[in-house]
Amino acid sequence: MPLDPEIAKFLATLPPPPEGPLDPVAMRAEEEAHVPPVEERLPLHAVEDLTAHTTTGDVLVRVYTPTSADRHGLIVYFHGGAFFLGSLETHDHLARQLAKETGLKVVSVDFRRAPEAAFPAGLDDCYAVTRWAAEQGESLGWDGTTLAVAGDSSGGTFATAVAARAHDDGFDRITHQVLYYPSLDLDFDENRYASLRVNAVGYGLETAGLKPFNAFYLDSGADPADPLVSPAKRRDLSGLPPALVVTAEFDPMRDEGELYGKRLGENGVAATVTRYEGAGHGFVQHFSWIPEYHRVFAETRDFLAGR
Repeated sequence: MPLDPEIAKFLATLPPPPEGPLDPVAMRAEEEAHVPPVEERLPLHAVEDLTAHTTTGDVLVRVYTPTSADRHGLIVYFHGGAFFLGSLETHDHLARQLAKETGLKVVSVDFRRAPEAAFPAGLDDCYAVTRWAAEQGESLGWDGTTLAVAGDSSGGTFATAVAARAHDDGFDRITHQVLYYPSLDLDFDENRYASLRVNAVGYGLETAGLKPFNAFYLDSGADPADPLVSPAKRRDLSGLPPALVVTAEFDPMRDEGELYGKRLGENGVAATVTRYEGAGHGFVQHFSWIPEYHRVFAETRDFLAGR
């Protein structure tokens, strides 16, 4: 099907990509300028910022509690943004919707970003907060059941890497991984995946932009051959938590996510792969207000509930 008309209309208003080197400070400020004030956000039972005291140091987290129940399952969420953009604020609306629709408590992680923090600082924060959430379950109101890791785009990279690292460390509390259009192979050779070619231009995220946008992360020491950087490089996927892999029809990174889901299944891991037709990269963050794409939250709810 063609690109969704609402998405196409929005993309037509975007200015051309900036020329010259990317300025992370200016780009972050531009993102934050579009965040709505708190009073206009989806209300929940409670939203509070906490400091997670972890093995990597203190990490700010935002905890979203959907109802007044004493105990909930947990989702630990890692925001996207090519490892240098995104924040608790830019993904606040997504975390709120996720908490509301799933009925689970969401712990959104303010991990360290490139280029200020070299690899593996951000990944270390995400992993440490996940373990902290399990260890502090009583104070967080965790019911001891669901402990999912989730993320969009580069946050999906972190979610996948955290699940793999936990498995290798013998930390078996993670029950699910939820990956929204994940970036799983930071080798951007166009010959690796057909979607890098067929979706290269005209759908928001463009293939030519992948290298410069991820350069801050890669230049900080992240090696694309490392499975913790490119989870698609991991050979043995057995023993990992069940996965929901959400992809978008017009996303250059579509095929790497779908191949990863297929490989999980071949390695004995329950994996649900859903391609959202007419959508491009970032649709959960930017276009979930469109009814056809809002159902991603219901799909996430059903996946985490085992339906």
